[in-house]
Amino acid sequence: MNVVPTSENGSPAVYREIAGELRGQIRSGRYADGDRLPGENALMERHGIARATARQALSVLINEGLAVAVRGSGIYVRLFRPVRRHGALRLSKELWGHGRAIWQTDDEDREYEVDRLRVDEAVPEEHVARALGLAEGAGVLRRSRRYLVDGRPVQNAVSHLPLAVLEGGGEPTAALRIREHDSGPGGIYARLAELGQAPAHFTEEIRVRMPAPEESEELELAPGTPVLDVARTALTAEHRPVELNEITMDGSAYVLSYDFDA
Repeated sequence: MNVVPTSENGSPAVYREIAGELRGQIRSGRYADGDRLPGENALMERHGIARATARQALSVLINEGLAVAVRGSGIYVRLFRPVRRHGALRLSKELWGHGRAIWQTDDEDREYEVDRLRVDEAVPEEHVARALGLAEGAGVLRRSRRYLVDGRPVQNAVSHLPLAVLEGGGEPTAALRIREHDSGPGGIYARLAELGQAPAHFTEEIRVRMPAPEESEELELAPGTPVLDVARTALTAEHRPVELNEITMDGSAYVLSYDFDA
């Protein structure tokens, strides 16, 4: 049972009444995405309240994900249509096998961007080596990046690919393209197919947690926003692991969608 904070006379707490008024104005379109909301001083003067009460009212909207605080500037409306992530459809060979990026299934009418892309070789952490079935001392190629939708950061992702897979034959240019920032049409799954290591099965594990401070900063998360940890392993038809993708997603930015037969 949820208990709504009330004032001494039993009515809803003043800060919640003010938050409700602002919420209604946002939803009615009085304040649009990116508009600056009345600040603490304006709310104090308008409602005859203390600064702490005004701050609480604005904090309610921030915690609900309807507003964001910009240091030194003010509180701004932040409306964002969640990305619908299709779990099975986005990994279909019909997609990447025909040169399309897997995120194109999520919301084709949105503006997608990838930044902070880094490609390097590394000694994998123990859990990565275990997931990929690597022998002691075996290395991986890491592809780290951040995804933005409509200019808003929504996820960080790090792909780990066994170096042995990239050096095991097949189309030599495919191995080179995987090491480049632009891995080409269809992304790394299409390049793995050219190396004779096409993904045929995927497994995903999803967990919910609160973000670390650096994750909150990188994804520009509002206070109290959880993240989704997605660990996806790509396997060949022979069930050989060829990629572990570790994804950290803004929990307020996604709707996870799965279609399957009974």
